[in-house]
Amino acid sequence: MRVRPRRARTFESSAEITPESTYLRRRELCRLLAAGPIAFALSCDRRATPDRPLSQVPADVLARFPPERSSRFIVDRPLTPSSVAATYNNYYEFTTDKERVAEVAAGFVTRPWRVEVSGLCARPQTFDVDALIRAMPMEERVYRFRCVEAWAMVVPWTGFPLAALLDRVEPNREARFVRFVSFPPRDDAPGMARQSHYPWPYHEALRLDEARHDLAMLATGIYGRPMPNQHGAPLRLVVPWKYGFKSIKGVQKIELTAERPRTFWNRLQPREYSFLANIDPDVPHPRWSQAKERMIDTGAEVPTRKYNGYDVAGLYS
Repeated sequence: MRVRPRRARTFESSAEITPESTYLRRRELCRLLAAGPIAFALSCDRRATPDRPLSQVPADVLARFPPERSSRFIVDRPLTPSSVAATYNNYYEFTTDKERVAEVAAGFVTRPWRVEVSGLCARPQTFDVDALIRAMPMEERVYRFRCVEAWAMVVPWTGFPLAALLDRVEPNREARFVRFVSFPPRDDAPGMARQSHYPWPYHEALRLDEARHDLAMLATGIYGRPMPNQHGAPLRLVVPWKYGFKSIKGVQKIELTAERPRTFWNRLQPREYSFLANIDPDVPHPRWSQAKERMIDTGAEVPTRKYNGYDVAGLYS
């Protein structure tokens, strides 16, 4: 995958950051404008994900957004503007064009959506995604996100710890890995038919100890709203110390296994995409350096941190 340079963007008005008419009441808009442009811009990034029709999401589920932002996850970088994060995504199930994913995925149907959890566990179950959102301990976490292609962003995810779901199914002692599978080929995901040589559906995996780590989460939203299609609606994995291809989108199946499962990119190009895929500036990709990363909103290059700056070294000692 070649990294295409992205032109740095500047935002001269708050309306350019996010379409406030869609998500902010008139009274709230006036209050924010009176408070000044900084408060208004921060609120846009906190509460709005652009261009996401919410008609598929039940009203009581919508009411759970935005949840309280956790103070345990602090990032020393500003949030990436929501409009930038929403229009620069890898999602080959729809298209290989990062800047067209939101457009191509706009008609993707995400309800009803069920997640089957099976394998080496005492209580295998199938969950409705909206029932999960109602029942799970939802919170917002601001994470760094680092793509293997050397671009990066900072976003506020809404979701719950992956460990909370695993606890519900009670993994057996033999379970050592967690396998994730996305949705199978379907008409409203046209990239799958155009790229039928790929081993669809997308599939990824973690070690069980990685999956149980506090940082690993199943995300149901971003910027204070339910997950937009281009980010992996209605449910995606987020593992912030690993390259982005590990954070599988559109999760429909989760399986506990004893043997290490095969994963999508690792089986296609194992020399370029390791199973662990831990972010490490000292380990270059065969086709580019990983020593620096480019922020997608400003184009600024900053040093890459090992494990993306997260304290997970104990998992690999």
